[in-house]
Amino acid sequence: MSLRLGDEAPNFSADTTEGQIDFHEWLGDGWGMLMSHPADFTPVCTTELGAVGGLTERFAQRGVKAIVVSVDSVEDHKVWAKDIEETQGNAVNFPIIGDTDRKVAELYDMIHPNAGDTSTVRSVFIIDQNKKIRMTLTYPKSAGRNFDEILRVIDSLQLTDNYKVTTPANWQDGDDVIVSPALSNEEAEKLFPAGWNELKPYLRMTKQPNK
Repeated sequence: MSLRLGDEAPNFSADTTEGQIDFHEWLGDGWGMLMSHPADFTPVCTTELGAVGGLTERFAQRGVKAIVVSVDSVEDHKVWAKDIEETQGNAVNFPIIGDTDRKVAELYDMIHPNAGDTSTVRSVFIIDQNKKIRMTLTYPKSAGRNFDEILRVIDSLQLTDNYKVTTPANWQDGDDVIVSPALSNEEAEKLFPAGWNELKPYLRMTKQPNK
């Protein structure tokens, strides 16, 4: 199953390190980050889950909950979590799904046959409060993910959902943004009374409206 941006995130029930969940119920009215890792007791995955544990407050500020899946068992996850806290200095304070039957991995197309085995690649799905998939990323098994980039895109999605702007290359929260090209100058004047810098008629830079 190939999932695209804007599709509803498929629901599932699963056993996790925090008990049995229904995914959509677990998401509730907030945003979620569903990410997969290839296997427990592996080095890159250990650093990644430790990094997510250290970012709990930053995700919470954005109303985003993290959940992780791999094809290992819940029992293995719980033992491995102790290694993560010991080596990375951050507790695993989010649920890890036990997916030994590969139900979730196959539902989200996380197993790539040309990746060498039947474990999951490093996939990320950002899901909004309407259960819609808003961002997908897939990393190779050899490269750990950049969670600052994932947070940056969440910031952009949440900003552009609420204001008629888009964000330029390498944008960071607080930087100037682009007035939506769909707006005429007359419409833009009502929304951006402080004005903008018109580099081209289709490229109008303005201050981030919620700052």
